[in-house]
Order: sequence, then structure tokens, then C-alpha cells
Amino acid sequence: MTITQPETAIKESDEVYPGVILDIGYDCDIVRVEILSASKVVSKLPETQAVVGE
Repeated sequence: MTITQPETAIKESDEVYPGVILDIGYDCDIVRVEILSASKVVSKLPETQAVVGE
């Protein structure tokens, strides 16, 4: 599963949890979230809260 903010350049990527990759833009915002084997990984992730569109 991949969630992408369109038309934003990626500066770096970081695997923050096994199978969960965050792509960071030049403005230090998260521009893409990729979850490899999402149906298997999501149930193992710790609960996380995020604010979108503030």
C-alpha cells in the first residue's frame, strides 16, 4: 500500500518500522508512506496518531 502526496520531490527515505517506509521531501514533510505486505504488517504496528492537512 502506498499513500503519496503528488508532485513533491523526495529528499530521503527511511524505514521507520520493518516494512514501513516514509519518504521525506525537501521541506522535511512526509510526502509518501509505503507499507510493504500491508495486510500482514498493519496488524503488528504500534498505534500511531497523525495530523493531516493542518
